[in-house]
Amino acid sequence: MSISHFTAVAWLGFLAVIGLIALGYILVQRSKHKHMLQFSNMELLEEVAPSRPSPVRHVPIALMLVGLVFLTIAAAGPTAVKKVPRNRATVVLVMDVSLSMEATDVQPSRLQVAQKAGKEFVDGLTPGINLGFITFAGTASVMQPPTTNREAVKAAIDNIKLAERTATGEGILTAIQSIETLSQVLGGASTPPPARIVLMSDGKQTVPDDKDVDNPRHGFTAARLAKSKGVPVSTISFGTQWGSVEIPDPEGKGSPQKVKVPVDDDSLREIAKLSGGDFYTASSLTELTAVYDTLEEQIGYEMTRGDVSRPWLLLGMLLISAGVVTGLLYRQRLP
Repeated sequence: MSISHFTAVAWLGFLAVIGLIALGYILVQRSKHKHMLQFSNMELLEEVAPSRPSPVRHVPIALMLVGLVFLTIAAAGPTAVKKVPRNRATVVLVMDVSLSMEATDVQPSRLQVAQKAGKEFVDGLTPGINLGFITFAGTASVMQPPTTNREAVKAAIDNIKLAERTATGEGILTAIQSIETLSQVLGGASTPPPARIVLMSDGKQTVPDDKDVDNPRHGFTAARLAKSKGVPVSTISFGTQWGSVEIPDPEGKGSPQKVKVPVDDDSLREIAKLSGGDFYTASSLTELTAVYDTLEEQIGYEMTRGDVSRPWLLLGMLLISAGVVTGLLYRQRLP
């Protein structure tokens, strides 16, 4: 029963009254003790009071005083920050499906691990979130518009098709468009639901050229646009620096060519920074799942301040009731 704030703190002043009641009880008990010691005939005193009063006689008043303390706390309106599931948010999972996803530096392959972890991420999100799925290679494709239908998103993840090139900026821009389209469809609210883009990529942008940072389709430009619209992009750099794939000879005459496909941490880190999102790295199923678990906590829940007076109220009532019952059972009267 943690407390971080009171809405009616003035009620805590009643604790002083409870303290005075406790002090008054102690003084009355001492007064009774002194009165007994003034009895001149000690032999007669022993006959009248043959045994010393049991400390149990103080239990009823102690229970009721503690109960009053709890009731006072309840009256002061205690509040605490609580984690509650979001019932209004949009998330778009954007996945790189370039040919480099065939690399086997992450066993059995980057693609298969990404699909497995992606579907676990889908299952782990709270039900109220609209989730969309977009893939990108040379262009971006909306595989599933934002929806609460988790099975539809997982089916889209299972139907991934790899293609040449990597257009990271296109993936982000398409995700922003999907978010805005959903907001227009939902309407009603004065402000659009909070949104987040989760982008997973395993390599360097090739469309447009990664060095052409002023291109309106560049990943950095798209990240700045996302920032201006209040949509952070959390990026996941997936894979290792020693990944490679075999590219067949276009003419079909020679042997396949082995091409290195290292991850590009720097660009993805910059995209997250420019958009106001977070950057993660993963090079195994365990690590990728852990990243998605973290994102689920961040995206699926929000921290809100709520009333927590009920437990204090109930406990106070129980203690006072226990004090009354104990007093009646022990002395056939209230303290």
